[in-house]
Amino acid sequence: MASIPDLPVSIDDVRAAHARIAPSIVRTPTLVSRTLSEMTGATVYLKFENHQFTAAYKERGALNTLLQLPHETKGVIAASAGNHAQGLAYHAHRLGIPATIVMPTTTPIVKVTQTEGHGANVILVGETFDEAYAHARLLEAEQGLTFVHPFDDRRIIAGQGTTAIEMLEDAPDIDMFVTPIGGGGLISGMAVVARAADHPIEVVGVEAELFPSMHNRVNHGQLPCGGETLAEGIAVKEPGLITGRMVELLVNDIVLVSERSLEKAVSLLVQIEKTVVEGAGAAGLAALIQHPERFKGKTVGLVLCGGNIDTRLLANVLVRDLARSGRLARVQIRLQDQPGALFKLAGVFDAERVNIMEVYHQRIFTSLPAKGLITEIECETRDRAHLERLLTAVRAAGYEASLIELA
Repeated sequence: MASIPDLPVSIDDVRAAHARIAPSIVRTPTLVSRTLSEMTGATVYLKFENHQFTAAYKERGALNTLLQLPHETKGVIAASAGNHAQGLAYHAHRLGIPATIVMPTTTPIVKVTQTEGHGANVILVGETFDEAYAHARLLEAEQGLTFVHPFDDRRIIAGQGTTAIEMLEDAPDIDMFVTPIGGGGLISGMAVVARAADHPIEVVGVEAELFPSMHNRVNHGQLPCGGETLAEGIAVKEPGLITGRMVELLVNDIVLVSERSLEKAVSLLVQIEKTVVEGAGAAGLAALIQHPERFKGKTVGLVLCGGNIDTRLLANVLVRDLARSGRLARVQIRLQDQPGALFKLAGVFDAERVNIMEVYHQRIFTSLPAKGLITEIECETRDRAHLERLLTAVRAAGYEASLIELA
């Protein structure tokens, strides 16, 4: 790309931010994943920002901003769905600056309790970020606090860009950043670093299909924006003015990913890299899974930008992935309601070396005759092929059998 003058954030700003915050943040590793590289056809480097003390990269921008505030600052306030809140609360407490965080009532409880644990005063208002944001700005004026925006601030953007500086120091052959986009702070800062690199680096943003806000802005689109997404950390309906301009100038492309791809990416990172990420943190890998041809042959840097996922939600994601891969299944079978029927059926499962986990009988709410019943058996198999062999054997034994599939 040609040189673009008058960017809101320069490479000197990002380098200064890195020098400023480096002593107080974790220098997280950037490591190549051989398995994910083989799966996707790209050379995949992972930046483990989920290893930060608050488990997210947001510490970088928050600390860079706090360190530049006047000494007479009365306190800081922010509106955040979680990771910005924790990063700001942690470093404000460490620096002796009072922090108030306004969160939507829908924020995962793990993020609320962790933010409170960092010493912040947490206020839950509204169901959306916009409602929480409006209330935070009201409190800012009433109490004389300093508002710290989660993404649309030059100091925040410069701080987030330090992620890319470290990635290129550890993996200088990266020729593409694939980065989640919520409000756009992270990708804006990383794009500044990419532009200043000594070799061409393509910058590709990733948004959830349910929240294509930056995609709409850049492409002048009207895709609907809203819904329940696993990637709540990037579920932003309105990207920033500063970040929107920077993305338009510096980012090569924005791709959208489905909820199923996000779930698959979270599960793969647990299974392959033995690391826990939230939905937003897995968005980069989700893009490689869903759009492999876009990234094939590239040396890709992915930021695992956060690891704050509710444990119950993580369990659901992992179990759903087991079901989709055929390793966990629920088989619906028609039986005769007579002694020994279930025992004989269990013999088929035993012969196929399939472990039965749960058995559910249905005699009443069924269209079968009074002497018939439906049984649903939840079972464990090795893979999809093993499951298909079980179904074939059950049908060969004279039973009507069908698989209950996930949507």
